[in-house]
Amino acid sequence: MKSWNDRLNTPGINGVKPTPRTMADVVEGQPMLVPTARQIDDFIRSIPEGVEMDVRALRTALALEHGAEVTCPVTIGYHLRTVAEAANEDLQRGMTLSDVAPFWRVLDAKTPTTKKLSFGAEFVAAQRKREGLKP
Repeated sequence: MKSWNDRLNTPGINGVKPTPRTMADVVEGQPMLVPTARQIDDFIRSIPEGVEMDVRALRTALALEHGAEVTCPVTIGYHLRTVAEAANEDLQRGMTLSDVAPFWRVLDAKTPTTKKLSFGAEFVAAQRKREGLKP
């Protein structure tokens, strides 16, 4: 089985494509970014300490950065988990918080992805508190 870091670094299929069907807040035909996990990781690393961004704002910012109108809501959820789990693997290997993507600036206690993390929501809550972010 691939590690989360292997998944993070898998090139994957990405780019801007017409949305195949209406789903969530995405309308059929809109130019939609389908990002890689690495693109999401890189973007999250650019969020300054003490600044939070919810998933909707992340999707909007990524879309604008790549010339799309929207970002795929399914792909972003999947890759946010990959980014968080890969960061946890790195922390378990001895890397420091400053060396990993600060996913806790996007994920909070109410984000559905947080509930799926193998290491639980407590770590996310602790990091958000440390940076003065709302739980």
